[in-house]
Amino acid sequence: MIRTIRDATRNDLGAIAALYGREVLNGTATFELEPPTPGEMSRRFDAVKRHDLPWLVAELDGAFAGYAYASPFRPRPAYRYGVEGSIYVEETARGHGVGRALLEALVERVRAMGLRHVIGAISDSDTSAASIALHRALGFRDAGVYRQVGWKFDRWLDVTLMQLDLAPDGAPPGVPGLDLTGGPA
Repeated sequence: MIRTIRDATRNDLGAIAALYGREVLNGTATFELEPPTPGEMSRRFDAVKRHDLPWLVAELDGAFAGYAYASPFRPRPAYRYGVEGSIYVEETARGHGVGRALLEALVERVRAMGLRHVIGAISDSDTSAASIALHRALGFRDAGVYRQVGWKFDRWLDVTLMQLDLAPDGAPPGVPGLDLTGGPA
């Protein structure tokens, strides 16, 4: 299989929304309860792009296989050097290195921007163990667990927090960071 990672475009939003919508309705990787409308997905895409953050698409043999994006970690200015990564992989593409390729590319893009931290928030799901293992394999470390913080499908769900320090020496940043005056993505 030929795996490609590329920048997402507006033409990808239909496939992105369909994958995310299935996860909203059937999974627990997101705590949303209703799939976002196409207009809302477009707004989210624009918000990420407004911060010049990466939104990536994976393809296997030319077919959409998943996506990943970085969004501001928190909206307050002191958090301007950190992002949260989000990754969703089509069920048929799992086990083919798509999640790893997306996360590696996302981290490299964020690193190239001079940002300092990538946060992963991994909720209880059928794929959470694999996601946690992937994050650990790429250098993320455990940062904590929010216990029973989400209620979906008549059960409480935990969220495991993981953090990758892109500049663990703690030196002052060399770039101004994200402009968070426009609000969160």
